[in-house]
Amino acid sequence: MKSILSALECNEAELSLLFVDDGDMLRLNRTWRGKDRPTDVLAFSQQEGLIPPGQENLLGDVVISVESAGRQAKERRTSIEQELDALLVHGILHLFGYDHEASASRARAMRKKEKDILERLQRREKS
Repeated sequence: MKSILSALECNEAELSLLFVDDGDMLRLNRTWRGKDRPTDVLAFSQQEGLIPPGQENLLGDVVISVESAGRQAKERRTSIEQELDALLVHGILHLFGYDHEASASRARAMRKKEKDILERLQRREKS
């Protein structure tokens, strides 16, 4: 996580990470987004609205479905670790305000940032 935050030039931040199964993700997605299906990753920002003093570095929560990640890794012929990395990057970018659903240009910007960060992570792993 530190490598991802560093790539976003954020050295002082706090966030939580929760791994769940598709059943739990379905309940979260239904409750918070009104979508009656599981999803691979959800992000809940703490940086919206009034931010209490002393909590400026609290980014929010990222929730990842390990079941969905496993299926997607098989479909993409990649490792579960790489898929989890991609989902974590995606979720953290949402906490930083990136939104691929807002417009095509914002989706492109988010995909580019994801790619840049994932490439940076891969370079660090190789060295």
